[in-house]
Amino acid sequence: MVGKILRVEKKVGDRVEEDEVIIVMEAMKMEIPIVAPASGVVKELKAEAGQAVEADQPLAQIE
Repeated sequence: MVGKILRVEKKVGDRVEEDEVIIVMEAMKMEIPIVAPASGVVKELKAEAGQAVEADQPLAQIE
């Protein structure tokens, strides 16, 4: 699914819990929350607001 990043809710260095929203994207005129697959620390963000993204594109790295 092709979409556009609406908001980045977290920043590098933030601690996140599993299922916590990291990024909100829009696809097919719907807002879709992208959640952390596991608890950890955001090490890298690979998307910013307004950016178009493709299906299966990594958006963040959590360790």
